[in-house]
Formats: sequence, C-alpha cells, structure tokens
Amino acid sequence: MIMSLGLLPLLATCFCLEVFDGHLGAQAASVLDADQTLIWGPGLETNVVLPARFFYIQAVDSSGTNLTASPGEKTFEVKMKSAVEQFPRIWVQVLDRRDGSFLVRYRMYATYTDLQIHILHKEKHVGKSPYTLKGPVYHEGCDCPEPSGSVWEAHMHCPQAFAQIDQDLSVFTTVDPDRNAREIPPRFRQRQSLCHYTIKDNKVHIKTFGEHVGFRIFMDAVLLSLTRKVHLPDVEFFVNLGDWPLEKRKPTEEIHPIFSWCGSNSSRDIVMPTYDLTESVLETMGRVSLDMMSVQGNTGPAWPEKNATAFWRGRDSRRERLELVKLSRAHPDLIDAAFTNFFFFKHDESLYGPLVKHVSFFDFFKVRFFKVRGPLFLYLTSQRRSPDLSAHLQYKYQINIDGTVAAYRLPYLLAGDSVVFKVDSAYYEHFYKQLRAWEHYVPVRADLGDLLEKIQWARDHDSEVRMKIKNKKRSPPPTWTYHFTNNLFLFKLRLLSGKSTRKKVIIVKLRDLNVVNV
Repeated sequence: MIMSLGLLPLLATCFCLEVFDGHLGAQAASVLDADQTLIWGPGLETNVVLPARFFYIQAVDSSGTNLTASPGEKTFEVKMKSAVEQFPRIWVQVLDRRDGSFLVRYRMYATYTDLQIHILHKEKHVGKSPYTLKGPVYHEGCDCPEPSGSVWEAHMHCPQAFAQIDQDLSVFTTVDPDRNAREIPPRFRQRQSLCHYTIKDNKVHIKTFGEHVGFRIFMDAVLLSLTRKVHLPDVEFFVNLGDWPLEKRKPTEEIHPIFSWCGSNSSRDIVMPTYDLTESVLETMGRVSLDMMSVQGNTGPAWPEKNATAFWRGRDSRRERLELVKLSRAHPDLIDAAFTNFFFFKHDESLYGPLVKHVSFFDFFKVRFFKVRGPLFLYLTSQRRSPDLSAHLQYKYQINIDGTVAAYRLPYLLAGDSVVFKVDSAYYEHFYKQLRAWEHYVPVRADLGDLLEKIQWARDHDSEVRMKIKNKKRSPPPTWTYHFTNNLFLFKLRLLSGKSTRKKVIIVKLRDLNVVNV
C-alpha cells in the first residue's frame, strides 16, 4: 500500500529519521519552535563513553509538527562549556540529515566534570538546553574502566541478548582452553593469520601464528578501547585475521572456537564485527571519514533528483559480479555496474567492458580511506581517493553483492539514503539477524535472476519503496547508528564474557604471550 503524504506528520512523531518525499518548498514557511524541538541520544548521558559521542535534534514547528525537510544546515549551533576550561578540547560537528533532523557528534580529547552542552537556534536555547552531564565525562583515551561489567552494560543500554552470539556459542557446551591452545595453532597455522589472545587482570596479551598478521591492529585497538571503558573478564580466545571463516567441522565433531570477521552457512566460526566497521567506529572523527554517522550527513541529492538506476562498482572477486556487469551491459537503462579492477579472472573487455575510474566508497557518501585487500588479505594499504560526487550519491538504488566473502560495505549502505538491493549470500556478518527483507533491503536471488524485475518494480512503486523500505528508523533510538556504535562494544563484551545461556566463563592461563601496549 502506498502511504499518502498526509501520514508524514504521524510518521515524524515516531522520530522517523530518514528522508521523506516532502517538498522543501512546502515546509519553507514552517516556523521552527525552539521550545518544542526534540533532543535525545546517548551523547547527553555521562556514562555512555564512545570514541565519538552523539545525539539527535528533531526540528519541530510552532504547531508541534516535526519537520520532514531540512530547515537549513546552519539552523542549530552546539557549544560545549566547562567550568575549568574556557575552550574545552572537544570537536563538535552538526550533520544535517536533510529530513528535519540533525545528528550532533563530538569527540573529546580530555576529561571534563559537569560538562554543559548548549544547543542554540538564533542564539536561543533549544529544547531543555543547556544539558549538564553530571560528574566526570571521560574521553576515549581515558584509562577509566568501570569495575562492573553489568553496570557498564546498563549504562550503555545493552540489549538483553544478541541472537548471533547465542547461535554461535550454542555449539560449545564446554570450552577447554588447554585443548584449544594445544590443537588450534597446528590445525590452522597454514592460514598464516591467526592470533591467540588472553585477557588477564584487564590486560591484553597476544601470540601470533603465521607471517601475515597485520590485521591484528584492528582487534588490538578494540580490545584496548574496551579495557579503558570496563574491566573485562579473564578469557582466552583465538582470532582468525583472514576474511574466510575457518571452522568447517560439524557440531557433532570436535570443533574449535574461532572468532572471525564473518560467518557462512557451512562454517561454525564465532562471528564478530568486521575490521572495517571496527575501525570506522574507533576512528570516527579521527583517521577515517566514512562512518555510521558521517554517512547520514552526506546523502547526495534529494530523492526525486536521484538517478533511478541500480549502481555498483568493485573488483572481480566473485563470479556473480561478472554476471552483474554483463547484465548491466545488456540493460544499461536499469543497471550501472562496472569493474574498477581485475585480479581473480581474466579481463575480457568485450564481455565486461573497460575498467572504470575507482570510485572511493565514500563517494556513496563522500571520501574516505580505502583498505585494499589481496587474495589472502595479507597486506593493508591506505590511500585517499579523489571524491567524485557524481557517482554513488546520485543513485536511488545500490546493489550489495558478495566479494570473496560478505560485502563489508553493507552497514554504510543501510545507513545511507538509497534503497539496497541485497543479493542472497551464504556469508553473513554479525548483524544480519537484525535485517528483515522488504523492510531494510530488497532481496535478490543469488543467481541475479530476479534483479531486473525488482529494479523495475522499485521504479514503478517509487513512493511505496521509499516509505516501506527506506524509512527504517521510525522509533528512537535510530537503529543503525546505535547498533554500529554502542552495540559494537557491547557485542564484543558479550562475546568475551560468554554471556549466553549455554556457555560458562572459563578460568584462563597466561601462555608465554606478549602484552599488547597502547
């Protein structure tokens, strides 16, 4: 059913934070009411410690109706005040989400007591501003762990359970650290990218196996970040630094607990957030430009002005990608898909067309650093690409299709302002159980047999697609921002503590490992 525009005010009262089909001109005459404007989010709470804290502003007019179009990117001014420092070392950004709401994020470089947040519109306080964060407000680098894991989880508003964790841990009724330390290294050493971590007395220790273990930097970083926030339980575990899941034995066999970036239908690895997502959260307002917050302030043209063609760029890391590009060449009116590089297959230009200029992933939503992965993902490079805002930002539809494993770009696509066409996959990331077809994405068969049909359907039902699929943040808190920031740390803690109804925490030993330093 196609929703009428008359329902927009009702949807907006549910704090819908996606871009609607509202007309900028229709709301230009609305007068913003500073007193009725809504402000909420974890960045207004003292004990929610994140690399970059954040909260939301929903503009409301004098009639009490939420605005559904941008009142202007300079509408609100946010200032941080400290009683002990005239100019607090805090970087603040106000991101216009172009739907009447704003995301405010700030990164602290020092700890302050009773920090005040002033939110102003035309020099008048908005909502209940100023907001005071009582007590010490810690910055990301503060080594100030909460002694109690349960108290910290309550501060962070941890969900009662993570379905993926419960599933992954369900096959381990008991865990024998001695057996794991004895059997796992020789079994998987040939993969050349394995780490044995031990956390003891809130210190992180590590032993690496293999020549190519550079990707440990991402795991090291998130573990050290956690130890600064909460006292971690004593635990031992092995991490697979490659992309492919390792444990292929059946549950009836002697399987080993291995933490991996992604899982598959044919493996039994314990899935954790990917290195890409981990880095983007830890380095929000830092070394990376693309993260789950910045993507919301860089959505490109308004929906009616976007190109109604399904867009994809990437390399040849899966055969289905070859078929996608051939499909695009046969139906350029529906799909714009092209390769930026060939590595796995022979480049036949008559079949796949010429290579096109690399489009930085943040050209979906501006520019970022790119990590280039080889066939065994044994090296890491970072290079800044030139932004090409005529690319991804212009398209209504984005195709998400596996590469060697799950396509790690999916979180950013979900947070963006395009409809995601997700090709069915045997691989999954830690959050896939929270996804619902036809609400968060349009499902596409693995063989791409229904892709053309569904793109045409989306074109024919443009308003319905936007309302039913793209408006996926209809209740506070905004699902994806919370899930990929707060919950990244909570997910890690739950994994490390083994908080599942089917697994008990095991006493661990130190086994000639090196301490991981900050």
